[in-house]
Amino acid sequence: MADSPKNRSKDYEQMEDLFKYMYESLNKSKLSGSMKDKIVDEIGKLKSFTVDARAPRIALVGRRGSGKSSLINAIFGEYKAEVGDIKSKTGRGTWYTYEGELGEMEILDTRGLGESEAPDEETSAADPVSEVKASIKEKCPDVILFLAKAKEVGARIDEDAVQLLDLKKEVNTIHDYDVPVIGVVTQVDELAPLSDSTPPFSSPRKQENIEFSVEMLGDKLEEIVSTPIKVIPVCSYMEFDNGKIVYDLRWNVDVLVDYLVKELPTEAQVILAKLSKIKSVQKKLARKIGKGVAGVTGIVGASPIPGSDMPIITSLQISMVGSIAMIGGTKINKRKIIDFIGALGVNAGVGFALREVARQAVKIFPGAGSVISGSLATAGTYALCEAAIKYFIDYRSADEAKKTFEKELDAKREELG
Repeated sequence: MADSPKNRSKDYEQMEDLFKYMYESLNKSKLSGSMKDKIVDEIGKLKSFTVDARAPRIALVGRRGSGKSSLINAIFGEYKAEVGDIKSKTGRGTWYTYEGELGEMEILDTRGLGESEAPDEETSAADPVSEVKASIKEKCPDVILFLAKAKEVGARIDEDAVQLLDLKKEVNTIHDYDVPVIGVVTQVDELAPLSDSTPPFSSPRKQENIEFSVEMLGDKLEEIVSTPIKVIPVCSYMEFDNGKIVYDLRWNVDVLVDYLVKELPTEAQVILAKLSKIKSVQKKLARKIGKGVAGVTGIVGASPIPGSDMPIITSLQISMVGSIAMIGGTKINKRKIIDFIGALGVNAGVGFALREVARQAVKIFPGAGSVISGSLATAGTYALCEAAIKYFIDYRSADEAKKTFEKELDAKREELG
């Protein structure tokens, strides 16, 4: 869930105030109703990415030994869940909360399906499925990851898939939510040939065996669950010493996280992207946000009276910058946003509210006064997106961010002629 009001900082409140300012400006605008609807939709997305952002909730389902705990550690790149080498370690179907400076993430690490012996932890229900159902009743998962060990994809998979369908129906009954399912083939390093057990698994035979396991799991899940399910192969093996990584065989985890981000509700996407610390995932989400905002600012800029609607454009841009800053791991922070905007040539004292910064940020755009074309609004906004990525995700200097902005804008100008 999003932070409670008492835990929200002044910077957080400033961002909320900026959204109110956007809605106020939009109400005063003479834009057409259809244009306003598109802008309201984009404002809603930006709000979900920032002030409404919450911890993602991911349920990991699979039989004992399928690598649930290892996958948790692999996603975070940190030691978070104990791995059971011989006996199952996970007892209760429990929501675990990962807490850190970058935010929180809730993971339902379930008791393994198909267990023949009791796990180390105390359990509160007679069977694994009942354990998971009790946890689902407590909280609704955003997505279910169904894990199957690569060498055991064909072993009792029918029974496991039926249990998965049962859980999916349970979520729908309790929460009225058609929870998406992603199949994950784990421990692909153990497939033949073992001589190719270190990523990126270059031998043709290894690739064939990985593809076969993926296809087999996908076919079985689709047959029983009745909808096509994306299946992603991974290797999650890592070793830690005093909390530090000493051996890392992770492979394709970035692909899994990227797909996970797309499947999550918008209010949970930014948190997962920043917690994963995977730059390729972070940049992809940032550019998706940038393209959406650029399209809307282009619509506003193309209107007959764009000058009066400049506050809408600049407020959208600053909200976009705030979203990208969060993706890169920066908490909502007015000072950071003002420093970044200032590096691009806009003077704004730290005492200004973000809505005042938005009023001054018209200087970002070249043109005759505050009147700009739709194409230039689109180009300027996307250039601002790339500059924000350089500053907040690549952690480059303000000067480099400014050069990126100018380069992107010049390139678009040439393209437009």
